[in-house]
Amino acid sequence: MLYAGYIYTSSYFGYFRLNTFAVGFSTFELVMRSLRLATLPALEAMTLVLLVPALPRLLVLLHVPDHHVRRIRNLGRAVARVYLWFVVAGVVLMLLWRWIQPYGWTAPLLVAGGLLLGLTRAANPAGQVRQRAPWERAGSLLVAALFLIWVAALVAGQLGRQDAQRDAEQVVRRVAVVVMSTERLDFAPPGPRYEDLGKGVHYRYRYTDLRLLLERDHRYYLLRLGWDHDTDPTYVIEDDDTIRIELRPGVLPRTDR
Repeated sequence: MLYAGYIYTSSYFGYFRLNTFAVGFSTFELVMRSLRLATLPALEAMTLVLLVPALPRLLVLLHVPDHHVRRIRNLGRAVARVYLWFVVAGVVLMLLWRWIQPYGWTAPLLVAGGLLLGLTRAANPAGQVRQRAPWERAGSLLVAALFLIWVAALVAGQLGRQDAQRDAEQVVRRVAVVVMSTERLDFAPPGPRYEDLGKGVHYRYRYTDLRLLLERDHRYYLLRLGWDHDTDPTYVIEDDDTIRIELRPGVLPRTDR
């Protein structure tokens, strides 16, 4: 969970040109962000995988005719016995890596699935677990685990980028930020809206049309309205005695009724 959370967080904030270590996320925060991988399709797929070995018994309890249960058992054995083809298919997809994006995670998933199928009883035509040396079985499990970790990293990175792109497109929905300062701030162009309130005002300069991306340790990471990934910077404002930060509701786009 820590590893997946780090990959997701790095991909998400990397889209906004922020470094995860520079921002300073705690271990707990990274672990919590890994829960983003627990999407409904992923949970459904995991549930189905866990139910597959018990499917024949479940069908018996549901009083499904025996000949249908036998067909499903035979189908499962047939799939398990061609486990090497899953591995080969995964290796071929890895050779075609640049052409299968953004579904590159299927390649290591096929390799891991094939290796795990090869350890099952159904993979042996005789219905018995093939005798293997302990190092061979442990090696298969280790390699499968490494490929599954790779799958988690690829999916976490992809989700992080997708979430960042979606949030950038809907930046107007984020918390609005008004920056008040005693001295004029030098924002990189195009910059926020700027107002000079006059010499008699302590916080003389006001900057609006900003949205909050993140707040950490009195640092505010801000985006301007209409932020563009290719051209616009991410502003970092440190709150001190010369700065006052006001947080206001974001503006929701109008919908027709």
